[in-house]
Amino acid sequence: MSRRFSAFRSWRFFCAAFLALVAGGTCSSARADDVAALNKQIAAHLDAGEFPVARGLADKAVDAQVRDDLLAQIAAAQMFGGMRRNGINTIGRIGSDRVRTGSLAGAPQMFAGQSPGFAQPGLRGGGAIADFTELLDLIKKTTGLPKPGWIDDGGVGTVEPFTSGVFVDASGTLRRMSMDSGSVGLAKMRQSAAASNGNRNVHAKSALRMVSLTRLEKFVQMERALGHVPDDAMRNLAGLQRIQYVFVYPETGDIVIAGPAGDWGRDAEGRQVSADSGRPVLQLDDLIVLVRNAFGDSARFGCSIDPRKENLAAAQSYLAESAKRPLKPGQRDSWLAKLRDTMGKQDISIFGVDPRTRVARVIVEADYRMKMIGMGLEEGTLGVVSYLDSVQVDKDGHVPPMDVLRWWFTLNYDAVQATEGRDAFAFKGQGVKVMSENEMLNAKGERVHTGKSDELNSQFASSFTKHFAALAAKYPIYAELQNVFDLALVAALLRAEDLPGQTDWHLTYFGDSEICPVELGSAPKETDTIVNHRVFGGKHIVAGVSGGVSVDARSLVQTNSIKTDTYGLLKANRTGSAPKQKQLPANAWWWD
Repeated sequence: MSRRFSAFRSWRFFCAAFLALVAGGTCSSARADDVAALNKQIAAHLDAGEFPVARGLADKAVDAQVRDDLLAQIAAAQMFGGMRRNGINTIGRIGSDRVRTGSLAGAPQMFAGQSPGFAQPGLRGGGAIADFTELLDLIKKTTGLPKPGWIDDGGVGTVEPFTSGVFVDASGTLRRMSMDSGSVGLAKMRQSAAASNGNRNVHAKSALRMVSLTRLEKFVQMERALGHVPDDAMRNLAGLQRIQYVFVYPETGDIVIAGPAGDWGRDAEGRQVSADSGRPVLQLDDLIVLVRNAFGDSARFGCSIDPRKENLAAAQSYLAESAKRPLKPGQRDSWLAKLRDTMGKQDISIFGVDPRTRVARVIVEADYRMKMIGMGLEEGTLGVVSYLDSVQVDKDGHVPPMDVLRWWFTLNYDAVQATEGRDAFAFKGQGVKVMSENEMLNAKGERVHTGKSDELNSQFASSFTKHFAALAAKYPIYAELQNVFDLALVAALLRAEDLPGQTDWHLTYFGDSEICPVELGSAPKETDTIVNHRVFGGKHIVAGVSGGVSVDARSLVQTNSIKTDTYGLLKANRTGSAPKQKQLPANAWWWD
């Protein structure tokens, strides 16, 4: 037996264990002998360090699972050789999100403890140079050479590191690995996309832009694996401003959301908004948070801003006592300040989503600002009159009794339409409405639900809903809420119709908060009480408000709730929006 040894062949030892972590085995539909022959060919090229050739053979595999397993094997060999970036690019070609995520998760496990300097893929990734000392010792210990064996034992076998990898050929001659020239970084792919057919300028205005959720997940995952953050287009969902359609393409594995889009930028309040209209654009983090909520146990989310029971009781006592002595001129401001101090803070509670997420901050801010308009503390729009400004004294000088008012946001879609094949869906309606209720207050400060809303209370809620578009144009926070509701409906539809199951998508990245984090801020916990008053016929009328946001999209996506489009327009839109593989560059996740 020859004493010469290819140290690089020991990648098979590690690759076998690596594949056990990430691959599900060879698909039974593929001929076993063909698969074995292909494996043998690829192994030979990997032994020779010919990674582009090996990958080209893997790409030609007819069976998708076989192809993914082979690509995972090639990526493991590249990473073993120290070519982490090329290995990650190879993983990016894997079609199955399960195998792809398993490959990224398995690689650092395989090399941790064997090569302390190996740069692990993930959020902390970087171009660290590998320290192969312990790995080389392990190779020598686990590889049997006929005596005298390794050169340091008096033999001829050699194995040494280079910064770009390790390879020892059959003659025992150490040589530098060839770089994987067939692999192009994602950043370069983005640049080359501008030359593809159709519009590839994400900042261009579009009446209908398509964003593939399955492709987007893949490219966000690969960016993170390379140590990058998602780019601006990814974070802003290619400038989408609303969601009008959801298209499903099982043949290409795409789930597509579609709507108007265009250029965007940051406004004075720090929101990412349309450059043309100032309307906020949809956010990737919101999508991820709401998908996780939809596939959770409750599939509901919302917030509530409520006065504290003890403060309500104290305020009730204060009002009763101050009513015994009419206010003198100049006392109004101090009286109102004392009332607000007595009311104290209101508690903010958030359910269904992490209170530190952007989704939580949006729903709380929208709710608070709506109540400010209702109490006359912030200006509305034409047709939206505050509750207190609607109060009138009747002919006998009486005013309506003041209860605790309750207003809250909820979903307001006219319909969800679908094709007969349930492969295209359309959202109809503005998505948002305000609901109202009058609550009684007992002597202990306890609020009692009445299930009813008086005329003035209902009037404000109805006017806010009716003029919501104008309010959203004036105050972008309401458009942000509308975007959150659109994404919540998409997420509910994914689960109700099992769209991931139809496209073999397992949400292995977006669905996992451990490997796919979203930006977190401070959780809102309390706010100043929203209370205001007016004087009618010499009497002080005080109004306080509570409520929140309540979202449960499941009822809208139940089978009997989705209406079938019989005109064929939705089917035509789906066909015209299909991803045309020959026209799209390899890194495309959106198109017009």
